[in-house]
Amino acid sequence: MRPFLLDPLFAPLKTLPGVGPKVEPLLARAVGVGIEAATVRDVLFHLPTGIIDRRARPRLFELPQAGVVTVEGTVERYDMPPPGSRAPWRIILSDGGAALQLIYFNPRPDWLKKTLPIGERRIVSGRLEWFDMRPQMPHPDYIVSPERAEDLPEIEPVYGLTAGLFPKIVRKAVGGALDKLPTLPEWLSADVLSSRDWPPFGDAMTLVHRADPLAGEKEAEIAWQRLAFDELVANQIALALVRGSVKRGRGRSWSFTGQVRDRVLAALPFSPTRSQTEAIGEIETDLASEDRMLRLLQGDVGAGKTLVAMLAMADVAEAGAQSALMAPTDLLARQHYATISRMAEAAGLRSALLTGRDKASERNATLASIASGEIQIVVGTHALFQASVEFHDLGLVVVDEQHRFGVHQRLALTSKGETPDMLVMTATPIPRTLVLSYFGDMDVSKLTEKPAGRQPIDTRTVSLDRLDEVVARIGSAIASGDKAYWVCPLVAESEVLDVAAAEERFVTLQQVFGPVVGLVHGKMGAAEKEAVMQSFRSGDVRVLVATTVIEVGVDVPDATIMVIEHAERFGLAQLHQLRGRVGRGTKPSTCLLLFKTPLGEVARARLTVMRETEDGFRIAEEDLKLRGEGDVLGTRQSGMPGFRIAQAELHGDLLPLARDEAKLALSRDPDFTSPRAEPLRLLLYLFGRDDAVRLMRAG
Repeated sequence: MRPFLLDPLFAPLKTLPGVGPKVEPLLARAVGVGIEAATVRDVLFHLPTGIIDRRARPRLFELPQAGVVTVEGTVERYDMPPPGSRAPWRIILSDGGAALQLIYFNPRPDWLKKTLPIGERRIVSGRLEWFDMRPQMPHPDYIVSPERAEDLPEIEPVYGLTAGLFPKIVRKAVGGALDKLPTLPEWLSADVLSSRDWPPFGDAMTLVHRADPLAGEKEAEIAWQRLAFDELVANQIALALVRGSVKRGRGRSWSFTGQVRDRVLAALPFSPTRSQTEAIGEIETDLASEDRMLRLLQGDVGAGKTLVAMLAMADVAEAGAQSALMAPTDLLARQHYATISRMAEAAGLRSALLTGRDKASERNATLASIASGEIQIVVGTHALFQASVEFHDLGLVVVDEQHRFGVHQRLALTSKGETPDMLVMTATPIPRTLVLSYFGDMDVSKLTEKPAGRQPIDTRTVSLDRLDEVVARIGSAIASGDKAYWVCPLVAESEVLDVAAAEERFVTLQQVFGPVVGLVHGKMGAAEKEAVMQSFRSGDVRVLVATTVIEVGVDVPDATIMVIEHAERFGLAQLHQLRGRVGRGTKPSTCLLLFKTPLGEVARARLTVMRETEDGFRIAEEDLKLRGEGDVLGTRQSGMPGFRIAQAELHGDLLPLARDEAKLALSRDPDFTSPRAEPLRLLLYLFGRDDAVRLMRAG
């Protein structure tokens, strides 16, 4: 039950000043929360994106070339446009022989004449422009009489808005939210507060929202750091509690000789890499221990994570238990099953696929075999953790692309066994900073080499002006038996974004090459997508036009060309994932990054990194520098922990300190039963880590 002290912050938006039925949905959209769930707290955490400094107060005869200014003058006259004209209204403000034009498009004349009466003195503030050698101010932000000069703010925060929502409304709502903020007990340790000279939470929140012209930039930066640190500590405590709940109770020590694992290895046409061997060694040590395993397996695209997972599942099968591998999409689950079922068969193990697409009769038969223990390895989507799925003895859970699943989903699957071990896999190499942010202090194994036989990929950047040359090159390649991917950013043409659509490119290329061109995108049904992919594998389709649906889980070893159109619009992690679809066979492979000129600075830097390296770990670090944590982990999925304030690229250095602070808090009171735990409960509720609070109660 949420502490009563926080009730004012969890009241609906309509309790804030100026928020009525029309404003409420707009404000909810601006703060990024659905109207049913939006609360005062969300407005409080809707922090400014910048500030406007209105302290520049020049005379009209000494106006600068540009910038925000606040000036005073007499309303001299109106220059009104003729009836029916689209020209703006011009109100002339004069002082000491100099003049400024106030520009209004489609104003209400009665409001204008009431606000700016001729002959009266007025103070106006807004952005200054010069046109035809004359200064002008389009739609001033503020107009006040000299008697009300104090109503005009000197420093003004800038907030994210949405269509129909005005800055003054948001500022008024934020002011109301600050007024509702209760005095909260301190949850940080005295040592951290004194070493960083951080203000109390409420003071920091007020300082960030109500920019004080007398406070320097340093004070504002310190306030932001305090709030970011609070969020990081809340996240670290929540992760530690989730981890604790997963590892709660003694694990099971699995007994195996490695015979089944060796049968898998004997059937392979290659030997595992050094880092694959090291990873399976670390996992086997975990499996043999009485402590429950919770390990993150990081591997670059094509680094062989599936083999490592299969060897772990073989050990668990030899010990007499079952394993489940959960993938985020039907396509990826089927891809994993195609690989794992072959290896399982070679080792004498039974495996099964379980997805939402299975026919009822097949599904029932599979469920019965899982419940009886006949099937030792189950691969599937979220269908694995539905109530109808019962395991005979689930010993190991493997989760692929972890950040696409929420905490509840992961816990639901692990609850189907008696404290099963957990192995989490990600195809996106993640910097240590973000491992801490999103997974907590997990044990980590890294696969750093490419498997034997993988070819280096020749990556080139090509302007879209040379599109005809690229098409001709693709024609030559498919004539000599090669296969190519052609990736576009959108499914259908957008009037807003100037990007090529997959459907349009498909038509264009089919006109050139004929029926050997196929199309696959996310709006197609699973069966339709699978049919096209099968045609690509068999060779009936030799050019596959696609959206990023092929980013993960597609393995066609004889595809040697990857064309990514409008590559400047993709994040580095996505470009790297897509490039990894080629270079999987024996032939040399090429990746062509098509870009539209002129390139922005960030886009140019991304493409340069892609040209220079195939090292996914370096790419992940560069991605973090260029775009922040969102891109490094792919698009922000609902299952990922969301940060409202902390940003890994700005506050990453605070993460180790936040982890230590969380450890200290939990070491002092692991069960959260003492009075000193109450401030930490407030912290967890305040930052939306309610799941962790429930886990505390569950013991």
